[in-house]
Amino acid sequence: MVTHGIDLGLKTLVQLDGEIFPMDNGFWVKFKVHTTPKNIHIPHGIKYSLTLHDRYNRRVVGYDNAHGIKPSKKKKFSGTRQVWDHKHQKSKVKPYEFESAFQLLEDFWDDVNRFINESGYH
Repeated sequence: MVTHGIDLGLKTLVQLDGEIFPMDNGFWVKFKVHTTPKNIHIPHGIKYSLTLHDRYNRRVVGYDNAHGIKPSKKKKFSGTRQVWDHKHQKSKVKPYEFESAFQLLEDFWDDVNRFINESGYH
Protein backbone atom coordinates (compact mmCIF):
# COMPACT_ATOMS: atom_id res chain seq x y z
CA MET A 1 0.00 0.00 0.00
CA VAL A 2 1.46 3.35 -1.05
CA THR A 3 0.09 6.52 0.55
CA HIS A 4 1.47 9.93 -0.46
CA GLY A 5 4.59 8.31 -1.95
CA ILE A 6 5.34 6.28 1.19
CA ASP A 7 5.17 2.47 1.04
CA LEU A 8 3.49 1.69 4.36
CA GLY A 9 4.54 -1.96 4.17
CA LEU A 10 8.22 -1.02 3.97
CA LYS A 11 7.77 1.46 6.81
CA THR A 12 6.10 -1.24 8.94
CA LEU A 13 8.83 -3.75 8.12
CA VAL A 14 11.62 -1.33 9.08
CA GLN A 15 9.86 -0.57 12.37
CA LEU A 16 10.09 -4.29 13.24
CA ASP A 17 13.91 -4.18 13.18
CA GLY A 18 15.36 -5.73 16.32
CA GLU A 19 12.05 -7.21 17.48
CA ILE A 20 12.06 -10.69 18.99
CA PHE A 21 8.78 -12.55 19.46
CA PRO A 22 8.67 -15.56 21.82
CA MET A 23 6.36 -18.24 20.43
CA ASP A 24 4.81 -21.39 21.89
CA ASN A 25 7.01 -24.29 22.98
CA GLY A 26 10.34 -22.48 22.89
CA PHE A 27 10.16 -21.17 19.32
CA TRP A 28 11.05 -17.52 18.74
CA VAL A 29 11.05 -15.08 15.81
CA LYS A 30 13.62 -12.37 15.11
CA PHE A 31 13.46 -9.45 12.67
CA LYS A 32 16.52 -7.65 11.29
CA VAL A 33 15.54 -4.98 8.77
CA HIS A 34 17.04 -1.75 7.48
CA THR A 35 16.83 0.46 4.44
CA THR A 36 19.63 0.40 1.91
CA PRO A 37 20.19 2.13 -1.41
CA LYS A 38 18.24 0.41 -4.16
CA ASN A 39 20.39 -1.63 -6.53
CA ILE A 40 20.12 -4.50 -8.99
CA HIS A 41 20.07 -7.07 -6.18
CA ILE A 42 17.84 -5.12 -3.78
CA PRO A 43 15.43 -3.12 -5.96
CA HIS A 44 12.99 -2.52 -3.08
CA GLY A 45 15.62 -0.80 -0.89
CA ILE A 46 15.18 -3.09 2.13
CA LYS A 47 17.76 -5.49 3.54
CA TYR A 48 15.98 -8.04 5.73
CA SER A 49 16.28 -11.24 7.71
CA LEU A 50 13.10 -12.70 9.22
CA THR A 51 13.82 -15.91 11.12
CA LEU A 52 12.09 -18.56 13.21
CA HIS A 53 14.31 -20.41 15.68
CA ASP A 54 13.57 -23.56 17.64
CA ARG A 55 14.10 -24.12 21.37
CA TYR A 56 17.76 -24.99 20.64
CA ASN A 57 18.31 -21.62 18.88
CA ARG A 58 18.57 -23.26 15.44
CA ARG A 59 17.09 -21.31 12.55
CA VAL A 60 14.35 -23.49 11.09
CA VAL A 61 12.62 -20.96 8.81
CA GLY A 62 14.11 -17.80 7.38
CA TYR A 63 13.45 -15.20 4.72
CA ASP A 64 16.32 -12.91 3.76
CA ASN A 65 18.25 -11.17 1.03
CA ALA A 66 21.69 -11.18 2.66
CA HIS A 67 23.36 -13.11 -0.16
CA GLY A 68 22.68 -14.31 -3.66
CA ILE A 69 21.67 -17.84 -4.53
CA LYS A 70 21.73 -19.51 -7.90
CA PRO A 71 18.30 -20.71 -8.97
CA SER A 72 18.00 -24.42 -9.69
CA LYS A 73 19.03 -25.35 -13.22
CA LYS A 74 15.94 -26.31 -15.16
CA LYS A 75 17.45 -25.75 -18.57
CA LYS A 76 20.68 -27.16 -19.94
CA PHE A 77 22.12 -23.70 -20.63
CA SER A 78 21.19 -21.81 -17.51
CA GLY A 79 22.61 -18.34 -16.99
CA THR A 80 24.46 -17.29 -13.84
CA ARG A 81 21.76 -14.86 -12.66
CA GLN A 82 21.60 -14.82 -8.89
CA VAL A 83 18.46 -14.33 -6.85
CA TRP A 84 18.88 -12.39 -3.60
CA ASP A 85 15.41 -12.69 -2.07
CA HIS A 86 15.08 -16.25 -0.81
CA LYS A 87 13.76 -18.43 1.98
CA HIS A 88 15.32 -21.14 4.10
CA GLN A 89 13.43 -24.12 5.48
CA LYS A 90 15.91 -26.03 7.63
CA SER A 91 18.74 -26.80 5.15
CA LYS A 92 16.76 -26.10 1.94
CA VAL A 93 17.07 -22.73 0.20
CA LYS A 94 14.54 -21.55 -2.40
CA PRO A 95 14.18 -18.30 -4.32
CA TYR A 96 11.49 -15.96 -2.99
CA GLU A 97 9.59 -13.59 -5.26
CA PHE A 98 9.45 -10.29 -3.35
CA GLU A 99 6.17 -8.60 -4.26
CA SER A 100 5.73 -6.21 -1.34
CA ALA A 101 6.69 -5.85 2.30
CA PHE A 102 3.17 -6.74 3.43
CA GLN A 103 3.23 -9.89 1.28
CA LEU A 104 6.66 -10.80 2.72
CA LEU A 105 5.27 -10.52 6.25
CA GLU A 106 2.20 -12.58 5.37
CA ASP A 107 4.25 -15.30 3.65
CA PHE A 108 6.74 -15.44 6.52
CA TRP A 109 4.08 -15.73 9.23
CA ASP A 110 2.21 -18.36 7.17
CA ASP A 111 5.40 -20.45 7.00
CA VAL A 112 6.10 -19.91 10.71
CA ASN A 113 2.63 -21.10 11.68
CA ARG A 114 2.78 -24.03 9.26
CA PHE A 115 6.19 -25.12 10.57
CA ILE A 116 5.13 -24.92 14.23
CA ASN A 117 1.87 -26.78 13.53
CA GLU A 118 3.64 -29.51 11.53
CA SER A 119 6.52 -29.86 13.99
CA GLY A 120 4.41 -31.60 16.60
CA TYR A 121 5.36 -29.05 19.27
CA HIS A 122 1.97 -27.28 19.37
